[in-house]
Formats: sequence, structure tokens, C-alpha cells
Amino acid sequence: MARIAFRWTVLTVMGVFFLLPLVAMAEFSARDPETWPLLLNWPRLSADYPALAEGILASVAQAALTTMLMLVLLVPTAIWVRLRLPRLRPLVEFLCLLPLTIPAIVLVVGLAPVYAWVNYFVGGSSITLVFAYTVLVLPYAYRAIDTGLSAIDVQTLAEAARGLGAGWFTVIVRVVLPNIRSAVLSAAFLTVALVLGEFTIASLLHRTNLQVAIDYLGKSSATVSVAVSLAALLFAFVLLIVLSIAGSLKGKKS
Repeated sequence: MARIAFRWTVLTVMGVFFLLPLVAMAEFSARDPETWPLLLNWPRLSADYPALAEGILASVAQAALTTMLMLVLLVPTAIWVRLRLPRLRPLVEFLCLLPLTIPAIVLVVGLAPVYAWVNYFVGGSSITLVFAYTVLVLPYAYRAIDTGLSAIDVQTLAEAARGLGAGWFTVIVRVVLPNIRSAVLSAAFLTVALVLGEFTIASLLHRTNLQVAIDYLGKSSATVSVAVSLAALLFAFVLLIVLSIAGSLKGKKS
């Protein structure tokens, strides 16, 4: 009984610790009764706050493109390294986890000369942040995909498919990939959540995204700024819940 009471006490304290700021944000943003209806009215929102609308659209595009680029680069590489180049796995893991050890401000110092050339060749569009964000999400996406690959016998599946005449593209796309669907979803959701919450790189490279727009908006309309921040947090929570449900359903089916 004492152990159960202790667990409930810890859960209660942690729940209050995490939920209290969200409740405070909701209460503050609701002081203006038109704040939340405004967020649901896209034409009015884009007319009253064009910079915010631009930031939202930029972040949505960045999240979608970063997710696609990350999956195209990382999934085949992780599968191929496990199947054909197992000796390179420690090196690939080290390179993918390296951005986790480098502060964002240091990354910006290194990325600034690169983006000077990017500006020269393709312009200063906010979409170009996709390249930096792909590097930034590598540690989280790689760990999710690697965990999914560790849960299955990739070598046996590949050998069986190859024995039946399948090519390597078929092995990766139609044999291995369906068995790591939940891991790929995890990597995709983590990528979306990270891109939607990124501020430092976009701000220091003078690009637009949701968090930069929220920062600027906070100087003129605090309630709308807090409401948008809360909506972004809730969206990330919904993504995590969807991920958890998808993983549970896959576990029951298997």
C-alpha cells in the first residue's frame, strides 16, 4: 500500500508540474474572448496577422519536407548498413548521434557560411531550413528506426526474400519496411514535433517559421502568441498519443 501511495503521489506531483503551466497558458489566452475563435478562422487570422500565417505555412512545409528527406536518407541507409555493411554500423550511429552533442548555437556558426552559399544559389527562402533540420533530427530519427530494426530479424527476412527472387529494392520497400512501420511513424512524428518547436537556427539564420513568428507576435499581441504556443504544444501531444495508439494496435495485431 505504501508503495502504491508513493507512486500516486509522484504521479500527482509530476502531473501538476506539467499541467499547471498549460492551464496558466489557457487561462491567460482566454482573457480575450476572441483569441481562440480567431485561431479557427484562417482567413481572418491571415489578414490580421500575416506574419503568423506565413510562419505557420512555413513550418508546415518545413516539417513535411524534412520528414520526407529524413525518411528517404535514413531508412534505406539504416537497412542497408544492417544487411550489407554491419561493420560500419558504429560509425553511422556515431555520425547520426553527433548533432545531439552540439548546441544549436554552435550548429548555426557552422551553418552560416553554408547558408551564405545557399542564399547565393537558391535564395533566402525559409524552405532551405529543411537541410539544417534534417541534420538536427538525425539523432532522434535514427534511434527510433534503429530500435525498430533491432526488434526484427532483418537478415533472415532479406535472405528469404532474396531466395524467392526479390531484388534489393523489393526487399527494403516490401519486406523490411512494413515490419518497422511503427518505428518509421515514431521517427516521422518526432521530426514533425522538433521542426514545429525549433527557434534558434531559424532566428539566427534570419528565416521564418512558427516559433519565430510567435516570438515577434508576443511583442504586439501576447494573448494570441500564448494561444498559438499552447495549440502547438497540444498538437505535439496529440502526435505522441497517436503514436502510442498506433504502436499498441500493431502490438495487438502481431
